[in-house]
Amino acid sequence: MIDYSKKFTLDREFYPSKFIDASIESDRGRILSAPAFRRLQKRTQVFALELNASIRTRLTHSLEVGQTARFIAKTIFTKLKKEGLEKYKLDELENAFVSTAEMTSLLHDIGNPPFGHFAEQTINKWMNNNALPILEGFESSSTQMKELKGMLAKDICNYDGNAQAIRVITKLQRLNLSYTQILSVLKYTRGAFEDKVKGGELDYLRKKPGFYYSEKDFIEKIQKTLDVKPGHRFPITYIMEAADDISYLTADLEDSVEKGILSLDEVYIMIKKECEKEGEDYLLELIDDKYEKAKKNEAPYQFSMFFTLFRAQLVTSLVYHVVDIYIDNHEAIFNGEFNSALLEYDKKSKYYKAIEILQNISVKYIYQNKDVQELELQGYSIVNGLLNIYKPLIELSSDDFSALLQDERIDCFLSMRLIKRVSEKQIVAYQNDVKLLAKEETERYEILEWYYRVRLLTDYISGMTDDFSLKEFQILSAI
Repeated sequence: MIDYSKKFTLDREFYPSKFIDASIESDRGRILSAPAFRRLQKRTQVFALELNASIRTRLTHSLEVGQTARFIAKTIFTKLKKEGLEKYKLDELENAFVSTAEMTSLLHDIGNPPFGHFAEQTINKWMNNNALPILEGFESSSTQMKELKGMLAKDICNYDGNAQAIRVITKLQRLNLSYTQILSVLKYTRGAFEDKVKGGELDYLRKKPGFYYSEKDFIEKIQKTLDVKPGHRFPITYIMEAADDISYLTADLEDSVEKGILSLDEVYIMIKKECEKEGEDYLLELIDDKYEKAKKNEAPYQFSMFFTLFRAQLVTSLVYHVVDIYIDNHEAIFNGEFNSALLEYDKKSKYYKAIEILQNISVKYIYQNKDVQELELQGYSIVNGLLNIYKPLIELSSDDFSALLQDERIDCFLSMRLIKRVSEKQIVAYQNDVKLLAKEETERYEILEWYYRVRLLTDYISGMTDDFSLKEFQILSAI
């Protein structure tokens, strides 16, 4: 039975509202006022350290995704009204449904590190080469301790912006969002400490890490509260994912023209050739129509007119397409067991090949562009370099690190200076995690305290903006 009243609740950790609309508006205000949200304006979408304000950042991308999600959610609601909203216990939840989809989309990239996905790989490689050897040095006298070390080894080498988003929302920013809003951000349902899934039930939903060991208990708690089974998704998350996928399709091409990597004519010719090669008529007719209309304008306006017209019609068509898929698979989506992205589900639709063509063009002509890859290499040097600089903090014993936080002198003079540069909020998050270990036996305490210290290091580096990380690297490298 589909009953949305079980999903949209008043539950939150502290100070719950008395009414659902008040709760939703409270979430909206907390998200839009969050420093972590504002910092997205200085994070890479594709082009790092970009001075041209017309080029998308993580913030402007998130705003676009939020609008598309709102469009999808409102269209779903309009269609469900024809069936009778009371059938799904949605008759008083339109604002909650639409706003949660929009706000989830604004939050979806809040855990991404500086320099984008390339930095995720950089962090994981560094952890594998530098942190794992330290973890191996801890005693594991029992099978239970060996299993714990194995889980934590996977966890620290599986940094992911989606999992970090949950940590930012709950621990680092302490936004105290509703359980509904938090769980809707959980895009993938596998813990970073769990093995990768290849095939089988819910394999798509579990293909990437969605949360860390440090947030495991809290995720289980809100899943139980909102009646979402382990490994399953919150229904609104499908809308956020679809909005993100749709927004990517033209944005990077548009930015590449703005930056001068491609021209409007080159983009048109590329898409046209690929469509003819693949026998794809929908996209070919769409670009021919919009290109001809754009060319009737003065030269400076042709580029913006083409993408405005092209984007508007493509987004509208794809929104109605994913809405139909949502409605047709409503029960599976509500139960969080629909094992696919909405946009990828119908591989026989006229849109699927069009989507593939646009994605492939972006990969070939933008992501593999030498200037873009040069920026990624710079990002690798910066993130890797910062991790190396701050490595002494995870080489200390738990006693020395505790003394360090109490401003006591220790033998490592470098760590005494490095810790002063770490954000106080991130240190408090570490301390709160460690407080929960007070009753643990010594061996387990030592391992978990160190794990939370690794989280502290990762929180600090991944929480930087592109320009701040560059400046910090230059200062500490004396460049």
